[in-house]
Amino acid sequence: MASVEGIGEARRLIRGAAAATLATQADGQPFASLVTPAPGPDLSPLLWLSTLSEHTRHLAQEPRCSLLFTGTTEGPNPQTAPRVTVTGLAERVPEAAVAGLKARWLARHPYAALYADFADFGLWRVRILGALHVGGFARAERIRAAELAPDPAAVAAILEAEASIVEHVNADHADAVAAIAEGLLGAGPGEWRVVSVDVDGCDLSEGNRTVRLAFLTQVSDADAVRTALIRAAREGRARIAGTG
Repeated sequence: MASVEGIGEARRLIRGAAAATLATQADGQPFASLVTPAPGPDLSPLLWLSTLSEHTRHLAQEPRCSLLFTGTTEGPNPQTAPRVTVTGLAERVPEAAVAGLKARWLARHPYAALYADFADFGLWRVRILGALHVGGFARAERIRAAELAPDPAAVAAILEAEASIVEHVNADHADAVAAIAEGLLGAGPGEWRVVSVDVDGCDLSEGNRTVRLAFLTQVSDADAVRTALIRAAREGRARIAGTG
């Protein structure tokens, strides 16, 4: 059984990644490429892929793949960076589900609106089958898919409440959003907005910039999201004031 700390960090890496390395194969030959994922509500990585790309053609023939998500290192040795490799099966998202998930992907990558409607692009989802988390040099553990996945009931509850949470926070608490982005996350000034919420945190965007607020624990309803945002805003204001 994987450690609680390892599972938590693996989920944070997947949720917070702006880019990842995708490994596919063609006729037994491995192929690695840079992709820009966004996590679905259930943690499944979402990929907006062009049919002109080699990796997309590979996935159409062989859906087995892996994704490497890498954090930042605090020293000169890249091996000390936290990272997680997930293995899974890639599939095209059914047309009926594309609109909502595409909006979630664009919330993470707003700059991509310039090409997101090109006819050769489509939405893919990777169903996670397992993971290997490395917390740093010589600190590795395997994580089963069931251990990594968030609670389905909590995912459904937050997804149902997400639109109203986003609308309310942005309309009535813009100052709190700014405090979180600028004070707590160090993202600098701007007209920051909450653009998505999930059981592990929320994304804030300003123009083409997006930052991630990771909650301290998994949330399961709107009240828990409210509590997490109040805490984050209070800490952000304290840091701005120099008292935190």
